[in-house]
Amino acid sequence: MTTIDPANDQTSPDQSATPVDAVVRGTGTRATRLLGIGTVIAMGWLVAFGLGFSPADRDQKESVRILYVHVPTIWIAYLAFVVTAVASAMYLFTAKKSLGWDRVAGASAEIGVAFVAVTLAVGAMWGRLTWGVFWQWDARLTTTALLFVSYIGYLAVRRLGGSHQQRAKRSAVLGLLFVLEIPLVHFSVRMWRSLHQEPTVANTDLDTQMDGLMLFSLFVGVIAFTLLYFWLLLHRSRTMAMEDILEDRGLDDALVARRAEGDIDMRGTS
Repeated sequence: MTTIDPANDQTSPDQSATPVDAVVRGTGTRATRLLGIGTVIAMGWLVAFGLGFSPADRDQKESVRILYVHVPTIWIAYLAFVVTAVASAMYLFTAKKSLGWDRVAGASAEIGVAFVAVTLAVGAMWGRLTWGVFWQWDARLTTTALLFVSYIGYLAVRRLGGSHQQRAKRSAVLGLLFVLEIPLVHFSVRMWRSLHQEPTVANTDLDTQMDGLMLFSLFVGVIAFTLLYFWLLLHRSRTMAMEDILEDRGLDDALVARRAEGDIDMRGTS
């Protein structure tokens, strides 16, 4: 992944700046490389504990190992959508209206959608082993699918035409609205009769009944996917900044070319 460094652009004033002429550098920094190394190590620990050291469940048997991915991915998806909402609010309600907040919101939403997709996929595997079917129109599953579709719509709205500021404003409004679905998803198992089990760790009773090694493996998964989320967020937001710069330069090039055509037409008629 790359981004453009405008300060190092050596294009002369008489030449139209094109993306090919731009000096590019990687989006990676020392911090992101260290974060990436930490992510790989944490994922290795998750594989070791999730598949090796953690025992099988008394009732779910070996299928419990799916939950070491299923649970962390939905938790981090919640985090991603909350970050989208916070960044959207920072864009809407601050005087500067920095597009950097909009890029963070968009990048976080993209990652959140990917994590919800993983949650639904591995959840379907777990459902097949536990319930005997891949899908049920259960309250938790249905509200999670609604959350997934809502943020796909958010990403679609970001692709509509208009200026960067128009994109940021309309998507920020949706980002603040759609985050309200998270409590609906989380508490759906208590609001309606549900096949899905109630929260084992993040419950209101604060009574976690899990084997110690299982609980440790679950939190290793949370740490691993959290690191992965922030690594992806940094790279994707920088890539989105590059895309905005390229789009702006493309528009500038088109305006310069159109003015040049107009000058030629005027000289031809004089």
